[in-house]
Amino acid sequence: MKINAFSKTYEGRKVLDMPEMELTSGKIYAVIGANGSGKSTLAKCLAGILTTDQKQQILSPDISVGYMPQKSYAFRMNVEKNIFLGSKDLIRAKKLMKDLQIEHLAKKSAAKLSGGETARMALGRVLMKTFDLLILDEPTAAMDMETTSLTENLLMEYCRETGCVLLLVTHSLQQARRVADEVFFYYKGKLVESGKKEHVLYSPEMEETQKFLKFYGE
Repeated sequence: MKINAFSKTYEGRKVLDMPEMELTSGKIYAVIGANGSGKSTLAKCLAGILTTDQKQQILSPDISVGYMPQKSYAFRMNVEKNIFLGSKDLIRAKKLMKDLQIEHLAKKSAAKLSGGETARMALGRVLMKTFDLLILDEPTAAMDMETTSLTENLLMEYCRETGCVLLLVTHSLQQARRVADEVFFYYKGKLVESGKKEHVLYSPEMEETQKFLKFYGE
């Protein structure tokens, strides 16, 4: 899957400069970097939420894209109906609700869910469909350790079964170590270092990456 080079500028300041890149089907790519490094802007541009400076086609038009923003959204209906907005596949909906441990909440109003429950419901809604590229922006930020673990396992299973490319924006280096095949490190809007996680997370070449890992090491 090819991503064309693009940039994004806010109020005269370039906040993201993305080079041309090839992504491999079935792989999980973790996007890491400090706050303000351009991670969420990258996700929004790829998802088509933001227009790029060039206003060009970033991805081939035949590539299907799924997106879950950093702030999970709950529609004003019960959990089950929220899930069905993704697809009307009853069997898949029941499996996802079971896997995400929200089946007991099926008839509960989505407006009354906790932050972690809302995130799991929103993820289930997205995973009802199969995409070529799935972009998740901090999907487990509101979850506890147990639900984070089951969510990570579910995402890895989804990638294996569908062959999709998963772009996972995460603040957690431990999460990147657990689930990613490759890692992108962003610094001040630039892709400073990328490659297999064993390289980027354990033996990075760039000084900016080394400083980031030392400061944010978990």
